[in-house]
Amino acid sequence: MAKVLLVDDAAFMRMRCAKVITKMGHSVIEAENGAQAVESFDREQPDLVLLDITMPEMDGITALKIIRQHAPAAKVAMVSAMGQQDMVLEAIKSGAADFVLKPFDESRLVSAIEKLLG
Repeated sequence: MAKVLLVDDAAFMRMRCAKVITKMGHSVIEAENGAQAVESFDREQPDLVLLDITMPEMDGITALKIIRQHAPAAKVAMVSAMGQQDMVLEAIKSGAADFVLKPFDESRLVSAIEKLLG
């Protein structure tokens, strides 16, 4: 069983993702912005981070960069409605291992999680 940090400012998206993750047998830690994500990452040391890009206080790209500074081997996948090429490239250049577009297909999310935890 892995520990997954789920970061999204939309409670509905966190609930929807958490349902998929727990159905897979993993535990979920939730955060609603990038600042909380960094704090939770440092405290909980999760096996995987699923990170939204557009959030208040601190966006996901900034949080990704800080998390990767704290733990260069951190496994992070971006989950975002922003399908813009520059954001995808910025996330990958900053260390994201995968990118899942919202609204996500459950099988795509499961596939990304399995790939990163594999």
